[in-house]
Amino acid sequence: MKAMVLRGFYEIEVPGEPRRHPELPPTLEPLELVEVPVPEPGPGQVLIKISACGVCHTEIDEIEGRRKPKIPVIPGHQAVGRIVKTGGGVRRVKVGDRVGVAWIGWACGSCTYCVSGLENLCENFKATGCDLDGCYAEYMVAYEDYVYSIPENYEDTEAAPLLCGGAIGYRALKLANVKDGMTIGLAGFGASAHQIIQVIKYLYPNSKVIVLTRSREHIELAKELGADWAGSPLENPPEKLDRAIDFTPVGETIPRAMELLKPGGRLVVNVIRKRTPINLEYTKHLWMEKEIKTVANITRNDIKEYLEIARKKKIKINYQTYKLEEANKALRLLKQGKIKGAAVLIPPKAHKGLNPAV
Repeated sequence: MKAMVLRGFYEIEVPGEPRRHPELPPTLEPLELVEVPVPEPGPGQVLIKISACGVCHTEIDEIEGRRKPKIPVIPGHQAVGRIVKTGGGVRRVKVGDRVGVAWIGWACGSCTYCVSGLENLCENFKATGCDLDGCYAEYMVAYEDYVYSIPENYEDTEAAPLLCGGAIGYRALKLANVKDGMTIGLAGFGASAHQIIQVIKYLYPNSKVIVLTRSREHIELAKELGADWAGSPLENPPEKLDRAIDFTPVGETIPRAMELLKPGGRLVVNVIRKRTPINLEYTKHLWMEKEIKTVANITRNDIKEYLEIARKKKIKINYQTYKLEEANKALRLLKQGKIKGAAVLIPPKAHKGLNPAV
């Protein structure tokens, strides 16, 4: 099968922008297109023929070493496809089922966190496309307890961004402890935020949404999707925020969001790593009982709840598709902030030597 493989750590070059990681070799092509054997599902696992795979900022973090994966690794953790083979002991799903795979690839199931439904905090947590090979490929294996039924009202390509950008954005929204009628700020407006604004309008119809983003295209998209105000982070929105969620990879959005919070407000940081430093002053940013909370990974329940919301609400997904072999191009555009919504990779045709009915 064809797969895009990461064999080391690199800085993804962005023409016209200064380098941030001089210790890493720069490259336009960090992922290598290779032929590798189709993986065999083990006990409790399924083999999935991938039809769509979302592209995430976390892949950039992995390539640039902020979140170090196993090396070599096949990245990608937003897969949609059909099960073509099952390993021993699989009972919950069957061959032919259309399923999705997300960031949580496995957890121990027996630690304090796992038994309380917080497997995202499990010390032995394994992430898809990082600790386990992911979906930048024609096929992947996944544990049956960590695959999800895809809502029937979504095509494969539009469903892929639900599995990370949407689901982990939903976890951030839950952690923000929003009440209807609050004013909620969203910093950044990419694959995650453009879904979550729709969820806010659905779950909290009397709330206002303020969007802070540098991209003119993203500002226009935010307005199309119902933002009550959208503008540059350097501008002052018409009112202060009760809650804020930061979706950006840069550090300066955190102090800016804290400045805009009302006393007692909460900021949830919905990224795994930041590319630039975070500088906070106690009196200016943290005083008056303001809170900062981070999102760590995601639980299976978050994904199930979010897919059910998507089934009921039919969240509009803005996305662009790229061939699997164009993954490096999609990553460069994502790093530049030039993806409007989400990017989705489409693998080549199925491996002809594998019978999907077996």
